[in-house]
Amino acid sequence: MSTGPRNTWAAWARSVPPLAHTSTREPCHDPAATATRLARAGLADQYAVYETEGGTWHFAAGSEVRVTADTAGVTAQAAGRTWTSRTGGRPLAAFADALSALRDEDGEDEGGEGYKGGEGRHFYGWAAFELAHLLHADPAPAGDRPLLHALIPSVEVTLTGDSTVIRAVDGAWARKVADLLAEAADGRASHDEPTPDRTEGIIAAGCAAYGQAVARTVEDIRAGLLEKAVVSRKVPLPAGPRPDFAATYLAGRRANTPARSYLLDLGGYRAAGFSPETVLEVGDDGRVSTQPLAGTRALGADPAENERRRAELLSDPKEIHEHAVSVRLAWDEMAAVCRPGSVVAEEFMSVRRRGSVQHLASRVTGRLRPDAGPWDAFASLFPAITATGVPKRAALEALARHEDGPRGLYGGAVFRGSSRGALDAALVLRTLIGTENEAWLRAGAGVTAQSSPERETEETCEKLRSVAPYLRLSAD
Repeated sequence: MSTGPRNTWAAWARSVPPLAHTSTREPCHDPAATATRLARAGLADQYAVYETEGGTWHFAAGSEVRVTADTAGVTAQAAGRTWTSRTGGRPLAAFADALSALRDEDGEDEGGEGYKGGEGRHFYGWAAFELAHLLHADPAPAGDRPLLHALIPSVEVTLTGDSTVIRAVDGAWARKVADLLAEAADGRASHDEPTPDRTEGIIAAGCAAYGQAVARTVEDIRAGLLEKAVVSRKVPLPAGPRPDFAATYLAGRRANTPARSYLLDLGGYRAAGFSPETVLEVGDDGRVSTQPLAGTRALGADPAENERRRAELLSDPKEIHEHAVSVRLAWDEMAAVCRPGSVVAEEFMSVRRRGSVQHLASRVTGRLRPDAGPWDAFASLFPAITATGVPKRAALEALARHEDGPRGLYGGAVFRGSSRGALDAALVLRTLIGTENEAWLRAGAGVTAQSSPERETEETCEKLRSVAPYLRLSAD
């Protein structure tokens, strides 16, 4: 059915069943493994695992309630019904309107820990990189593919060091999850693991073409078209056994130190990723934060060599310039949606370890204006500067010229949000991505006037080593 947008989303939200059953159990000793085991269980045709700050894992699953947006329209489903609305070329605004209708339907669960006094109803989803063209540049490259997708789960499990909390739409869902949590851990072995030679072979694919793209981008920068562009290359996985996303996620998470991690099968994408930074973090109190990382050196097993590279990173003019222009633009994008005088750099040019690399890192924070919400902040900050460039519009135009095909999920965001206004969005980097027919890795490097094709190519290899060695292949 299709009616006026406000009536459409109100009717949809009224059809979304609340998570009426809440129970609390003892904490599990290995939240990452437990969340992965729940993902493997096949409880529904869509699921997401999302790791937030402080060692908290969230698992969500469901089939019935979802929202998807493309350039032309938004489609929402619940209770076996479908609602649609045109976007007028503004899919993010229409998507946000649909999700905001959930706030008006917040209720109270049986345990008294319900939405009216708690966090609200949660949703999990992704935003494709091509959404950026509609927000900041020429809309033509956005195409007709889905740009946003969210699941409102039938069951959600939060795993912390203190407790395991199950919230479900009914007792049947709650019992399914409780039974799985009571079972022994899944001990299945992976079918295959890449050897070092094979890993390096995967990483090396497409290096020559990438170096040429970097050289063309440097020419654009020196011609004054832009200051910086984050040029990436796609690395398709070789033909053969399909990747085991759950096993890859668990192996990769053991070896990485991400800001966020995620494992999902949502809206046509599968992903196992170890994000080095967030696009934004919005609290339901209006505090908003973004965490730009730019400037990279390898991180290996030799402490002395790591320290040498760290010192080099902190003194390299190219890396410092790349980082500084990213922080400057992050500040401007935050100021566009925050209260005057509230934007500050709480951290500037620290060094963060992220798996196989170390980055220069900063954090910019502020307070949202009274007339701005989490999706306004998302619209201003997305896609992350560290996945596009400076200025953002010119960088997007350069990427459309020099990269081969659309990015899709890479450089976009995976997010967890609440009807109360919280939104936590991880930048999709260091990620195994798949669709029904293919799977791939992707990595990029920040290109400035001082860049060399050889160094930027090697930087992509360094980043790919955060994922490629941990690929696990399915025995099916």
